Amino acid sequence: MSRKTRLPVRLFNIVGRVVSRSRGSWVDVIDQMQEKVAAETGCDDFGDSYYREALDVLARAYDEEASFTPFGRMGVVGQLSNILRNRLVVQRSLVENPQVLEAPIEKPLFIVGLPRTGTTALHFLVAADPNVQALEYWVGSSPRPRPPRETWEGEKAFKNALRELKSMYWLDPDLKAIHLMTADGPDECRHLLCHTFSDDGFDCNATVPSYAAWYDAQDMRAAYREHKMLLQLIGSTSPEKRWVLKYPAHIRNLRTIFEVYPDARVVQCHRDPSKVLPSICSLVAGWRALSEGSIDRTLVGRRMLDLWATSLEKGMQDRADLTRVLGEDRFVDLDFREVLGNPVSAMRQVYDTLGYEMTDEAEARLRSWHEANPRGKHGAHEYTAEEYGLTTTMIQDRFAGYLDHYDVPRGL
Repeated sequence: MSRKTRLPVRLFNIVGRVVSRSRGSWVDVIDQMQEKVAAETGCDDFGDSYYREALDVLARAYDEEASFTPFGRMGVVGQLSNILRNRLVVQRSLVENPQVLEAPIEKPLFIVGLPRTGTTALHFLVAADPNVQALEYWVGSSPRPRPPRETWEGEKAFKNALRELKSMYWLDPDLKAIHLMTADGPDECRHLLCHTFSDDGFDCNATVPSYAAWYDAQDMRAAYREHKMLLQLIGSTSPEKRWVLKYPAHIRNLRTIFEVYPDARVVQCHRDPSKVLPSICSLVAGWRALSEGSIDRTLVGRRMLDLWATSLEKGMQDRADLTRVLGEDRFVDLDFREVLGNPVSAMRQVYDTLGYEMTDEAEARLRSWHEANPRGKHGAHEYTAEEYGLTTTMIQDRFAGYLDHYDVPRGL
């Protein structure tokens, strides 16, 4: 189902195409961005320079493959500038407070699985536990030591996150039914991986096949070491709390996760991919429409089918190898229906298996969140596989190995 662009955005794009002149290549623009944010912050130390390879590959893909509207280009300039600015601020903070990097991160919980399999609900549920800390959207967007909750409304970065989300959901109201985000709520690790410009979010937001191919082939150890560094910085004000982290892309990086976080625990949510892949395609099409306007939905369908089938296959192999070394008690599997139908029971299973304590207060908060957030609270998400050149049979055949390995019911 095609979603219509808001009138002010259409007018902005019309005017932008008429009055804009050549803006130069993205490679040149990014060099100018670095100079600008360095002047604004008064420092020029961006940390380890390995991030530039990813950024340069992305810039070339933007030049050669993406088709940004004037509005989309403005948004991408803002996004990249913010990431570069964050690198400067984080590096300065770490230079001034090097002891942050000595803090251990013990038994972090990683929630993985295809999008739309209950991972977001599970993430919010676990984050309701007062003994846990999650990556809030606003802190992920602007990493810093997490300040006391009562001060957030006065933080410039918090206000920026509120405006950003309000604008995004105004531009495409359907996105809230697909993937709910709030400034003060837990969000995905994409924020931290974007810090190194090594993240499939860039592939989701624009047509950049050369960047996608580069990213798919990358060794992600450096990105996850920086991921840990950022968690140490953010959690330095509450080091006693255990981390819960969620991102579907983690499923293809399990080996790296256990290398960087040796005592990590993993919960994997499961559901028939034929029920979720069209929704993933719809989400990606929505993101791309905000920046590129016209979308090749069949291209999106092919990319998502291959990306997520390959990701789950790699995850299965990595899990088998890790289980042989670490044992089976590092992993828990949850059916999508368990998470949504009986979440407290599902959480007890997770906590008992992984050796976490479920306090009475934690259980009460879990129940309260679940009751306040019924499925469909933010509207229905409408889509079909056929919009993206897919069929139920095509998807189930491509994911047959996954469905059989985990005994996932088809059609549910």
